[in-house]
Amino acid sequence: MDKVEKPLVKRQFIELIGDLRHYVAYQGSLGAEFLPGSARKIPHPQPTLTEVRRELGECKRCKLHLTRRHIVFGDGSEKAQLVFIGEGPGEDEDRQGRPFVGKAGQLLTRIINAIGLRREEVYITNIIKCRPPHNRNPQQDEIATCEPFLYKQLEIIQPKIICALGTFAAQTLLKSDEKISNLRGRFFLCRGIKVMPTYHPAFLLRNPHKKREVWEDIKKVHEEYIK
Repeated sequence: MDKVEKPLVKRQFIELIGDLRHYVAYQGSLGAEFLPGSARKIPHPQPTLTEVRRELGECKRCKLHLTRRHIVFGDGSEKAQLVFIGEGPGEDEDRQGRPFVGKAGQLLTRIINAIGLRREEVYITNIIKCRPPHNRNPQQDEIATCEPFLYKQLEIIQPKIICALGTFAAQTLLKSDEKISNLRGRFFLCRGIKVMPTYHPAFLLRNPHKKREVWEDIKKVHEEYIK
């Protein structure tokens, strides 16, 4: 090979490598796990909660962005085996940007502590990530908008158990229109994860006589947790 041909061959080789890299990236974007004609798997990095939060951004996908202060994404361990899911942020949560920090949140913290856990060991979030005006019930279009992000959170955490707090959390996860009074106290499945519906801590503040029923539900959660 003469001196003229060597630079040409080198340039063609570099172009070939570049084309191959573009092809691999293209196949990966289509979700391919294997290159055609090859047994080599294309690695897909595991997403994180931080990346899901970044994808959510300063969300304006539904009307709740017009009245909220902060998005309340979630709080706790990304490796939690137990996840608590409420319906939506209240005023204190909207102000601080963290879930369950008001009076209902303080009660939830005591419940978590009562089974020998700390808030940092579990994960806490809501069906919707923005406070509805005047703490009204979440509407179906709002739930449907936030639901994909909730399931991305669960897919990353992969908990052993979910404790669904209140009607909207239980009905959304279980795709049911049953009342929480009929659902509570029994385990169900949501995408392979065991779900225990129980009353929301805010409901307990208004109806303290129901605390005994919640404690019975939480004891079942704890028994399943330590198995």
